[in-house]
Amino acid sequence: QVQLVESGGGLVQAGGSLRLSCAASGSIFRVAVMGWYRQAPGKQRELAAAITPGGSTNFADSVKGRFTISRDNAKNTVYLQMNSLKPEDTAVYYCNADLIRTKYWGRGTQVTVSS
Repeated sequence: QVQLVESGGGLVQAGGSLRLSCAASGSIFRVAVMGWYRQAPGKQRELAAAITPGGSTNFADSVKGRFTISRDNAKNTVYLQMNSLKPEDTAVYYCNADLIRTKYWGRGTQVTVSS
């Protein structure tokens, strides 16, 4: 059974920073594309950032230059560093492990950016 547990969300003022962490249990971490998705109220869930097992990254245009994603395979953990946060970044952020045929989701962590 794979479990993904997010942490690090909270309330921050515009321009501030937060770092999200996602700890994965199980043996899939090293072969999974790990991603951070977000869902704002009334909107569809969207990909914010993703990182392959080899370290290649992909970012939504809206977060490029402000967010970075990294992974520590020894700790089975993926991180999302969010800088220069904007009110429109307010959302529930979900960790995702993508094994192509199977996807796993965390329960999410709330990020609220005040103006």
